[in-house]
Amino acid sequence: MSEVAHLDALFHPQTVAVIGASEKPGKIGHTVVANMIEAGFPGRIIPVNPKADEILGLPVVKDVADLPDGLDLAVVTIPVAAVLPAMEILAKKQLKSAIVITAGFKEVGGEGYYLEKKLADLCRESSIALIGPNCLGVISTPSQVNASFAAGQPGAGKIAFFSQSGALCVAILDWALGENIGFSRFVSLGNKALVSEAHMLAFLRDDPHTNVILGYIENVEHGADFMREAAAVTREKPVIMIKSGTTAAGAKAASSHTGAIAGSDQAYSAAFKKTGIIRAGDVETLFNLAQAFSTQPLPEGPGLVLVTNSGGPGILAADACEKSTLSMARLSLSTVERLKSFLPAYASLYNPVDIIGDADAERYRKTLAAVLDDPQVHAVLVLLCPTSSAQIEETAQAIIDNAATSAKPIFACYMGGVRVEPGRRMLLAAGIPCYAFPEPAIKSIEAMHGYNQWKKTPDPHFPAIFGNTEEAAKVFATVRERGDMEVVEFQAQEVLRAYNLPTPKTILARSSTEAVAAAEKIGYPVVLKIASPQISHKSDVGGVKVNLGDEAAVKNAFLDITARTQRLRPDAYIAGCLVQEMAPKGAREVIIGFKRDDQFGPLLMFGLGGIYVEILKDISFRLAPLSVEDARNIIREIKSYMLLKGVRGEAPVNFAAIEGILLSMSRIATDFPEVYEAEFNPVLVNHEKALVADVRLTLKA
Repeated sequence: MSEVAHLDALFHPQTVAVIGASEKPGKIGHTVVANMIEAGFPGRIIPVNPKADEILGLPVVKDVADLPDGLDLAVVTIPVAAVLPAMEILAKKQLKSAIVITAGFKEVGGEGYYLEKKLADLCRESSIALIGPNCLGVISTPSQVNASFAAGQPGAGKIAFFSQSGALCVAILDWALGENIGFSRFVSLGNKALVSEAHMLAFLRDDPHTNVILGYIENVEHGADFMREAAAVTREKPVIMIKSGTTAAGAKAASSHTGAIAGSDQAYSAAFKKTGIIRAGDVETLFNLAQAFSTQPLPEGPGLVLVTNSGGPGILAADACEKSTLSMARLSLSTVERLKSFLPAYASLYNPVDIIGDADAERYRKTLAAVLDDPQVHAVLVLLCPTSSAQIEETAQAIIDNAATSAKPIFACYMGGVRVEPGRRMLLAAGIPCYAFPEPAIKSIEAMHGYNQWKKTPDPHFPAIFGNTEEAAKVFATVRERGDMEVVEFQAQEVLRAYNLPTPKTILARSSTEAVAAAEKIGYPVVLKIASPQISHKSDVGGVKVNLGDEAAVKNAFLDITARTQRLRPDAYIAGCLVQEMAPKGAREVIIGFKRDDQFGPLLMFGLGGIYVEILKDISFRLAPLSVEDARNIIREIKSYMLLKGVRGEAPVNFAAIEGILLSMSRIATDFPEVYEAEFNPVLVNHEKALVADVRLTLKA
């Protein structure tokens, strides 16, 4: 990631020029000037307009050439054809930062693409921090800057937000104004000609005005830079993001199960997981999480207690907790005795603590104080239904008072509408997240618990995996010289041997006589597979025979496989058959593969092999390079993990052997960028060992 100078001038300018300022309300150039004035900007605002003398009481500069040297920020709203000439003049005047709101660049293609490239090159060479083009603008509340054409002034807060979509920025800003959510920085990145998400993460990491970082992204062009900055900032501040576009549209045609399953969205999810980014599925969740993280301390453990005045909502919340990574805290005997001393005899003293529908504010106050003192409780969710006895605002005050004296996070769920609204407003104003239903509250608490665990996770350990890269490179060179992209099994076996991967004993036989000799050398029973550089999926041509127990079976299988293949694929060169030892007893099939993502590099996958990968698609993903922890966790994340662990007296598979194969594949993926896809399917594993029974590699075109 190339460094961007003067980002501080962008967010804390002293002088701001609005290029294309307008006298006419409704014009972007007018709105930007009005927003800067309304924000209370204490510095100098310089409108630039060749035809006006004064705009909103500010004296106007007629021409860009007349602006003073060393401007901190220029906001550009002029027609697209005039942008580059104006920026060339400003560059000579040592402009520090620019926001180009004007559209008509890369997003329209053609000449716009090249115009944007020239703009980016100019700003890079002149050390100008460029936001946009094609953006809404930038809001920086600590410096009272609203250099945007957004409607409304957001309040100050500790949340930073950046987005590629200007329209989404407008919608989110309007929603946040209604919810009284404030921001430290609010940035529309637009086309990201220069300043990208990675630059924003680097800046916000050290920003004292920001505690929580939110982002909306459509694509990341420099995945390694993004991941590096994200991994650094999430150790200090939570980063919560929405990624739009959950399909792999436009991806290259996949030639393997891995390629068909591993799409763009899985790569982004894997990148988020690897770097500690919290992924929100929708805008409401994004701001639910932002509000929780920005107002409450992180829970020190998973123990959640529910305090409710109604059994139904308590059960709903308990169900949601059961489905999460949280746990229902078991209250200590001393806490239960304390609750007994003031709760009605018919109240539920265990978690959920149901204090009954006639509960007043004082009953809530005492119950909260008791459960917050319990060392097994790490977080509290207070549920209130607007019963006839409920004291809405008084209960809100009781929650606020308890929160003021406790270091544990407290969340509220005020179920209802009109009646509970005053109490809900009180809680939000006091920095206590308040939800309409239990489920989003539980999700927020779970995300905070998960983030706290992430912060405490030790640095990953990357083992030394040795491979003979020269021998593997020879194989790839041979395939390319032949004009092929597929490295099929009998060739790929050499790559596996170069990385000391465990494979079944395998011999290439060019005749039925050689096949029999190979089978006798390996030991019966054996497997026969067609060997052809043009045939990837052997089963499609009936090119696999298993459990061949004697000489006659091997000879007949060889003749049958080669004859059928010649008939079905007359275009294919047939080298013979691979003779291979049978799977170890009690072996289960798993699949290990990777596909190279354009943004983030090799995306590794793991799941059950054979037909299961096609039907169940029970797959987990990680980005290379894999750490020891990655290799361990990718196996244990699939839903079918218990089948590998062993059920009804079955021995567990050798997990260490699978982890070793995963780490070796990760090393192959990082050693050879020219490999686009790879698949070990199946990998046969029992309690003793694992063998890569079949392998295919695909090179980049």
